[in-house]
Amino acid sequence: QVQLVESGGGLVQAGGSLKLSCAASGRTFSIHTMGWFRQAPGKEREFVAAINWVGYSIRYADSVKGRFTISRDNAKNTVYLQMNSLKPEDTAVYYCAADLRRYNSYRSDQFDYWGQGTQVTVSS
Repeated sequence: QVQLVESGGGLVQAGGSLKLSCAASGRTFSIHTMGWFRQAPGKEREFVAAINWVGYSIRYADSVKGRFTISRDNAKNTVYLQMNSLKPEDTAVYYCAADLRRYNSYRSDQFDYWGQGTQVTVSS
């Protein structure tokens, strides 16, 4: 079992920044990939970014490339999502997820554990 707790969401104006955190606990030694996903009202959950728990492989959705940065602190079992130049269309509930079996995961069905989500609202 892995428990994931997100924090850092909130309300920000367009062009602003937020930094999300996701703290993992439990069987963290089994984590292969950590990912961020988001879901806006009336839309399907979509991939945002993912990072391998070892090594330096990182992947981003095209919609956030150049604006968002995913990083990790293995000592703290925490993954971060720095979000800059935020747009109203970035408004969503953001979820972190852990894949205990694969590296380089990016599809939601590949991830085994999910956090409860944190709301990000970007006003225009």
